[in-house]
Amino acid sequence: MKEKLQSIDWKNLSYVSITLVVINVIVFLVSENDGGRLLEAGTLNIEGVLKNKEYARFVWYMFLHGGIEHIFNNMVMLYFMGTMIEKEIGHLPYLVIYFLSGIGGGMFSLYMKVRLMNPVGSVGASAAIFGLDGLLLSMVLFYRRPMPQVTPVRVFLMIALSLYNGFMSDNVDNAGHVGGLLVGLLFGALFCHIKRFRRGENG
Repeated sequence: MKEKLQSIDWKNLSYVSITLVVINVIVFLVSENDGGRLLEAGTLNIEGVLKNKEYARFVWYMFLHGGIEHIFNNMVMLYFMGTMIEKEIGHLPYLVIYFLSGIGGGMFSLYMKVRLMNPVGSVGASAAIFGLDGLLLSMVLFYRRPMPQVTPVRVFLMIALSLYNGFMSDNVDNAGHVGGLLVGLLFGALFCHIKRFRRGENG
């Protein structure tokens, strides 16, 4: 058993993405059978954050989902895109940018809720996943490492289609998506430039 554990290439195993998917699924299963208590405690809304000062909702809302289709779509995207990105940039940078995107997207979402006086709450990992879209775009633009089948045009089209589907659908937190995308793009670009600087690249 010990030899099998030692033989695992932990560096190239996308255990952060897998762990995130597992946690999301477990939380979803619990929330489906707890009478709505988790959703009530973690949904991102004006009352919870601004009135009750429950700032942890900026994190908890990322692990809550509104139905089986909602979590299925998000977890498929998180697994396939997340595992690819995690192998490219490393476990810790990936995890940090994922959470920064989710939190930043939540903040922009809440800002728009206040501006529009929208009391409806938000749940889901979508903002963080859109942050991975932004991170992936930064990688193809600035990272300068070949990634088969990943080109700027394909990433742009994927992001445009995802945003379009969101704006054409009901009950979608588009502000959270846009906010997460921009945060992922920003911190992704910062990460790529730091990596290039450390490698001694110019431009």
